[in-house]
Amino acid sequence: MPPSAPRRGPRWVLLAKIGVSLLTLGLLYHSVFAAPDTAAAWRRLVASTLTGAGRGPVLAALALVPLNWGLEAWKWQRLARHLEPGHSFGRSLRAVLLGLTLGFATPNRVGDYAARILELHARRRLEAVGAVFLGRYAQLVATVLAGGAGLLYFLLKFYLGGYPAAQAGVLVAGMLTGALTLLPLYRSRLLLAVLALVKPLRRFRRYLAVMPTYSAAELHAVLGISGLRYAVFCGQFLLLLHAYGVRGALGPAVAAVAGTFLFKSLVPSLNALADVGVRELSATHLFGLLGQPALPVLSASLSLWVINIALPSALGLLLLPGLRVLRERKSR
Repeated sequence: MPPSAPRRGPRWVLLAKIGVSLLTLGLLYHSVFAAPDTAAAWRRLVASTLTGAGRGPVLAALALVPLNWGLEAWKWQRLARHLEPGHSFGRSLRAVLLGLTLGFATPNRVGDYAARILELHARRRLEAVGAVFLGRYAQLVATVLAGGAGLLYFLLKFYLGGYPAAQAGVLVAGMLTGALTLLPLYRSRLLLAVLALVKPLRRFRRYLAVMPTYSAAELHAVLGISGLRYAVFCGQFLLLLHAYGVRGALGPAVAAVAGTFLFKSLVPSLNALADVGVRELSATHLFGLLGQPALPVLSASLSLWVINIALPSALGLLLLPGLRVLRERKSR
């Protein structure tokens, strides 16, 4: 029997891993060290920790990073177990960290989808698209509900004072928006029906067909975990604001943080790097209405991005060789 031709797959796999690693490292360097504003925020973060000014709140925010992404891994485990009953928390955490790394360098964070999907067995990867979408949509629901309430505070206090009819209309519009946001989560068959009616969107229907198979109890759990993660993220922001000297009433500050996250979620981004700017502009505007100076708010917002996105993305680089699809190719 003639010898078989050498397989070229592993070489391309190696080149792909090196390419993704170099691209991600380049983006991380550009984001944290080359951009002046981000570099200044990073230096202030380190300096405040070492000198003792704001050390406690900064360390508390850092300590919440594992909880933040641990909750996201728990949420993905709940969703993935519907497809693979034996899916472990460790695999879920690895998929989440890999998703952070790949999403950092890909348009609209498509790499986040890819990492989670490729961590599942090949036969369930089509359904996994719907599961990932379901998890991200549940997080969006938490952001919209809390952020809507935050924006209502600013609209009623700063823009619609003295206009009771307009205030009533805005309140009704806010409640309707919240109800409509929840509808696709708990009535996903309606979403699939709408997709079937719109020709350009029909191709997405098969990817989301798994959504109606999740029970109400599973959806409650996923939404609850999303709410917990949202609360952790808000807590980190408030801690960093306190560390940088932002002082004021807690209620308005929470409303400003919630409004900031809502604006960031509603504006599409090319990658995680593009998020830097949207959140900062929203935060400085909303906190400016509360009479807070821009520089401490900007520093806190940039620091939040560094500790929650940049640092975990760098950690995810170490896990790239363990991606399931790469292991499967290597074993062939």
